[in-house]
Amino acid sequence: MRRAAAALLAGVCLLWAPDASAAERGPVGWATGTTGGAGGTTWTVHTRAELKEALTNEGDPTAPKVIRVVGAINGHEAADGSLLGEQDYAPGYDLTKYMSCFGEDGTTWSDTRYDYCKQQRQLRQTGSNKEKAQIQLTVPSNTTLVGVGDDARLLGVFLTVNTGTNIVVRNLQLEAPVDHFTSWSPDDGTQGNWNARFDAMTVITGKNIWVDHCTFTDGRFPDREAPLGFHGEHVQRHDGLLDIEDGSDFITVSDSRFTDHDKALLIGSGDGRGDRDRGHLKVTFVRNLFTDIVQRGPRVRFGQVHVVNNVYRGRTPLYALGVGLESAIFSERNVFSYPGGEPSIAVADYGGDRFHDTGSWFNGRPARLNELANGLIDDVGWDPAEAYAYRALTSRSAVEHHVLTHAGPGRPYGHA
Repeated sequence: MRRAAAALLAGVCLLWAPDASAAERGPVGWATGTTGGAGGTTWTVHTRAELKEALTNEGDPTAPKVIRVVGAINGHEAADGSLLGEQDYAPGYDLTKYMSCFGEDGTTWSDTRYDYCKQQRQLRQTGSNKEKAQIQLTVPSNTTLVGVGDDARLLGVFLTVNTGTNIVVRNLQLEAPVDHFTSWSPDDGTQGNWNARFDAMTVITGKNIWVDHCTFTDGRFPDREAPLGFHGEHVQRHDGLLDIEDGSDFITVSDSRFTDHDKALLIGSGDGRGDRDRGHLKVTFVRNLFTDIVQRGPRVRFGQVHVVNNVYRGRTPLYALGVGLESAIFSERNVFSYPGGEPSIAVADYGGDRFHDTGSWFNGRPARLNELANGLIDDVGWDPAEAYAYRALTSRSAVEHHVLTHAGPGRPYGHA
């Protein structure tokens, strides 16, 4: 599984970039200086079992290592190579029976509504825990996790960083896990909501992390094809694509794609978590493509977040940038293309009081987002140019050309 590091790394770089100078560049933004597992042991993995073994790195998980992913790795893959499903995790669980225990209007659970309700509640809980234990893979410190070629995929893997530092995730397609045991919460919102458990990637108390040239998507299992639940709406079986929480810091997400998903990016774990998040959550989103995202591109609480040279397009969303409690979003020269939509959907107030935009466009015209962000203070208290060196593309055509050409796995580096 392991082979000589230098020769393999050289081959991987050539898959991404036609010239050495582009391949050698590190991240811009808050993750500047992140190196991952460069210079460490190299692993090449084809299966979930091999990936799990590589992450442990022969009992020294935080030593530098480069893990090369070849082809598709499925988080539900059992030791014998078979794929596990709902009934493997919780034999006898039935979504229709589970919903019936809330009553026709979905407002009140009762263990005694039907003779199977207590059993269904227990099966949902145990099944969820077993699914989590199967699909969750945690990336330790000093790791580079990189796809080889243009078809390296993590399918249904719940990729997590938990207190890890100095991590690079590159050139991968991450298909968000389907939560077979998503839970209905009658008191969430005005009519209740489904709450799925798993993200494609979650960063908890992680620092110095670079996510680059990846695609995050619901892939083969979009929620619009899920079974119907309460109020004639589809059951929501996915949570986020990428969540960054609990005091995580110094993170850059670059040249990646976020597509066909509802709640895409969440920065900060909750309004009541200021004790963990305040003063942290420094994140840069640069040159990413958002297509058919409903909301959270990103939604931010507490963090100093730079959103620069990204492209938003596809189905008209609820909103793109969510300004949450004590957040400080510095938006710069982003392109929003939503024919028939109003510029107000580009930014939404979710309890915040500060927001700044410089030079973004909406449907080909200046977006004037500062004017649209009614009641929000234009001074966010920080300037990316004072925090790190970077060069923003300054024309709409240049932003669109770069992002559409370079964002996502298997695509060459640009020179922005």
